[in-house]
Amino acid sequence: MKIIFGLGNYGDKYSHTRHNMGFDAIDIVAKRMGISFDHEKNKSMYGQGFFEGMKVILVKPLTYMNNSGESVAMWLRDKMLTTEDMVVIYDDISLEPGTIRVRPKGSAGGHNGMKSIIACTGSQEFDRVRIGIGDKPEGGDLIEHVLGRFAPADFEAVNKSLETAADAVITIIRDGMDKAMNIYNQKPAKPKPEKPVKEKKPEEEKDPANTQTPEESVNPGAGET
Repeated sequence: MKIIFGLGNYGDKYSHTRHNMGFDAIDIVAKRMGISFDHEKNKSMYGQGFFEGMKVILVKPLTYMNNSGESVAMWLRDKMLTTEDMVVIYDDISLEPGTIRVRPKGSAGGHNGMKSIIACTGSQEFDRVRIGIGDKPEGGDLIEHVLGRFAPADFEAVNKSLETAADAVITIIRDGMDKAMNIYNQKPAKPKPEKPVKEKKPEEEKDPANTQTPEESVNPGAGET
């Protein structure tokens, strides 16, 4: 069994904000698996089903971000699971919009939802999918940034990253974290600098008045002394 947590804040006020990337990504996972969030339990909305023969539970904690760990810990106790059986999807200001990273363990990295999960479960040993939202502008307020929405210029990159995050979750379930890291942690190759094109030297112009061949210039013609 795998249990997937998408982190966010509940309510229309927070819908599609930067801090709700976990909710948005798990909605895509649910759609692909044919699972609906039609139940409430353990301070969360959830849905469950089977994906390629494995039972999967998809969870959106309703505790608000800073207390996400309460719901996570309740689910683990309820299903007698460990943190090794779960995947957490959440936003990350250290990654640019349009990028994701997957990891099998690690610190909270300043993310309050992750701090709560680590505190409530007593472990950092769990799979996570991080979705980039970009850092706050210089001199800006962090809370306003994460609770704000993306600029239209970022929509295409953000939507692509949500689809990629869903791909990564499915890969973790199906093939394991090692394969997911090999696929989704690849940095895009830097374009090779173009070699400067050497300019061809212009050919020396021939003097149209000088039409004699080399032989004619060396060998005197008939009648010449």
